[in-house]
Amino acid sequence: MNRRRFLLRSLLAGPAALGVSGTAPAHGRQSKKHMNNEHDIVIVGATPGGVCAAIAAARLGSRVLLLERTAHIGGLPANGLGATDIHTRGATGGLFQEFVNNIKAHYVRTYGAGSPQVKDCSDGYHFEPGVAEKVFEAMLAAEAKITVLRNRQFDAERGNVILEGRGLAAVTVTERVNGGRRETYAAKVFVDATYEGDLAAAASAPYRTRREGKAEHGEPFAGRVYRRWGVGPLGEGSTEAGDDTVQAYNYRLCLTNRADLRVPIEKPSTYSRADYASLAGDVASGYMPHFMPGKNNRDYGVVNPVRLPNGKTDTNNHHRSFVSTDLPEENWPYPESDWQWRDRFARRLRDYTLGLLWFCQNDEALPAAFRDEARAWGLARDEYTDNGHFPRQIYVREARRIQGEYLFTARDAMSPDEVPHAYEIMAGTRPPNPKLRAPIHSDAVTASHYAIDSHAIRKREPNRVHLDGFLGLSLITRPYQIPYGVIVPKKVEGLLTPVACSATHLGFGTLRMEPCWMALGQAAGTAAHLSIQDKVLLRNLNKEKLQRALLKQKQVLIYLADVPADHPHFAPLQIAGCRGCFPAALTAEPDAPLDEATAQAWAKRAGKAAPVFTAGKTTRAEYVGRLFE
Repeated sequence: MNRRRFLLRSLLAGPAALGVSGTAPAHGRQSKKHMNNEHDIVIVGATPGGVCAAIAAARLGSRVLLLERTAHIGGLPANGLGATDIHTRGATGGLFQEFVNNIKAHYVRTYGAGSPQVKDCSDGYHFEPGVAEKVFEAMLAAEAKITVLRNRQFDAERGNVILEGRGLAAVTVTERVNGGRRETYAAKVFVDATYEGDLAAAASAPYRTRREGKAEHGEPFAGRVYRRWGVGPLGEGSTEAGDDTVQAYNYRLCLTNRADLRVPIEKPSTYSRADYASLAGDVASGYMPHFMPGKNNRDYGVVNPVRLPNGKTDTNNHHRSFVSTDLPEENWPYPESDWQWRDRFARRLRDYTLGLLWFCQNDEALPAAFRDEARAWGLARDEYTDNGHFPRQIYVREARRIQGEYLFTARDAMSPDEVPHAYEIMAGTRPPNPKLRAPIHSDAVTASHYAIDSHAIRKREPNRVHLDGFLGLSLITRPYQIPYGVIVPKKVEGLLTPVACSATHLGFGTLRMEPCWMALGQAAGTAAHLSIQDKVLLRNLNKEKLQRALLKQKQVLIYLADVPADHPHFAPLQIAGCRGCFPAALTAEPDAPLDEATAQAWAKRAGKAAPVFTAGKTTRAEYVGRLFE
């Protein structure tokens, strides 16, 4: 642990850092006679990735136990992240798309097809926290083979796992509401779906927490960088060197300006004006003239809202503000800390966030018009009713990243043709080509697309154009594939890690979005079932069999803009894409006539003799259907 982490941990452990106390410590391994052996698969963490892993496995016939630390399932979508982070809709399918469809169906059923709520739900991609939780609950309840146990805490200690050789055999959790009772569960396969990677760490899987430098993997913009948000060059102080740091966390707030729903912001007992004082200068200078950006000033504000149904918002840290809802540096110890420390930090972050809102609404150094604008907003009265209308979980953007059979880097989300020109594109001196494709992965288990995104690493520093590490590299990312190996940890058998998956800091910056985590969870649940069924190690699983099982679930393995999930040749075209038949473009041209050269090239990629076809008449989709069905 470096000196900065030691000091931060010591400070937050002091008496001033009040928070929720931890539960009973681990007391060593449970004997096998006390194990519960009723389940094929045990999943730790009812995050969206964990929920999708459970549903996928149960639908295939496995008996699943889903263990959740809190009283509520659903992770961040049920805790404020209501504006889905995905650049290309349709790039991720399967259970994620089913969730989206269920969200829209809820608003149509509740308010009517032509209602403002249906419009504001944006086809199911925008939703209220309580609705997300309700939809996840319904999806789980529909599966008879899933058992959900809440208030079960897993502590990342070696004594809480049983290993048989390199294989994970059982886990021990603490029940948080009945005096700290210990429970041990055995299974054939385990899924660590926690944001923190706690189970994998306890099972001795290797992991990363540091930020890599550019020299390590040739990733543009890796390491220590300062850059104005948007388009522009790197600023002074950028070394692109790696360091032992973690990007900032925050709460995704559900705020409203509806008078009948608004709960006023109260000043926290731990309020410290020094945390926010520099904002007054930013507002006075005109750099940050508004509390929330509106239609005519959408790029400037202290916080960043996205409209949700019923007059609510998903309110995030603002990407241009030097001080917003993120709390850099103080979270650095979080990934490897115990729950006692994490709960203290969560309380500190809650007080900091409420203090920021109170400052914006009341501090007399701010203009009266600014304070009036801020006072129009408050917490939503009908959300988190058992938690003071405040989100129950912090947004853990990145904690441990478990080292897997494949390491996903920023280059996996970029076109190889544009990697050498990344700095020019982001500086605005070279146009991007959005029609290009990222590298092909023959063993892909999902596709996705979002910016390479990192929030701040350090707090405000003098003479810097922005906060260290705050990046949104949307211009250089393309729809990409994620190989199976990112969820298969090294050195441990019988375990998959779809959330704390294998990536560099920048690579994780695009994988860490909920649609992607849900798809990786679905892949994990499917792989777990097939591993048990075929009696093979997870890392030795037949990848094409896994892919075909996922395609039956309408999972998207490669983004093809002109091949929707209901296309009659969807599955073979997806397999063909994974075999490199569409290496550059984002389309397959399924209805175009086939030519002789393409037919022979595709047959070679399939390792088969070319099927009978009529050049110029047989369509590409028809031929692929014969070749890859």
